[in-house]
Amino acid sequence: MISKIINGKKIAKKIQKKLKKKILKRKMNKLIIPKLAVLLIGDNESSKIYIKNKKIACKKIGIISKTYTFPQKILEIDIIKKIKKLNTNKSIHGILVQLPLPKKINTLKVLREISYKKDVDGFHPLNIGLLCQRNPNLRACTPLGIMTLLKKYKIKIQGINALIIGASNIVGRPMMLELLLAGCTTTIAHRFTKNLYQYIKNADLIVIAIGKANFLKGKWIKEGAIIIDVGINRLKNGKIVGDADFNSIYKKASYITPVPGGVGPMTVTSLLKNTIYICEKYHDR
Repeated sequence: MISKIINGKKIAKKIQKKLKKKILKRKMNKLIIPKLAVLLIGDNESSKIYIKNKKIACKKIGIISKTYTFPQKILEIDIIKKIKKLNTNKSIHGILVQLPLPKKINTLKVLREISYKKDVDGFHPLNIGLLCQRNPNLRACTPLGIMTLLKKYKIKIQGINALIIGASNIVGRPMMLELLLAGCTTTIAHRFTKNLYQYIKNADLIVIAIGKANFLKGKWIKEGAIIIDVGINRLKNGKIVGDADFNSIYKKASYITPVPGGVGPMTVTSLLKNTIYICEKYHDR
């Protein structure tokens, strides 16, 4: 079996084209143009690259974005003060705190301070709780992007066995809730999981997000499994690879997302969708 590559870059481009038209229509109707505030704390080079890409994507479709940068040594209380100001600023519709934060800062505490109505990342406890109750509002960007890809490729997942490898708050846990909502029988594996191979070989769909280059091997997976690779790892030779060993999986899986060009572009696209959604739901009145 030769896998069908899920082209996230292509799908993202199509969706962003529609989002751009939506923004242009808002301008014509003299409606509010969505504005996103991005907070960068510290000197993480990867974070700077991610923010640059998000800024480019916003500009491309017409969303206004403003980046607030803070030094590595900033106090947690000062970040929270800034977030509270942005919460009450009516010209700001979405707030994004770029992760990871410096170790001395309590990430969960900071994210909780973002208004659930401006939570473009979908990490606020209320938004996660609504997803848990099968009543989603703002949804975590990477899981939402994955669900969009599955829908666009008309991949039927209701009733299948889904395995998520990685239990992070950013991907693994909200992904579990998304798949439950879609009717999957869902298992989530983590660093304490015993006999991981047993779960892998029985899974019809695997979402892997653990940050280990080429971890998932083709010999472990079921014939015809769907593989969604969230990992982004840079090898010593500079090559970017995922958490799944693409070359060994390619001929055995039915579908697979490449790295790069799979899930990544959809994460950014989901961020754009969430920013526009906030404007439509909370400000078009």
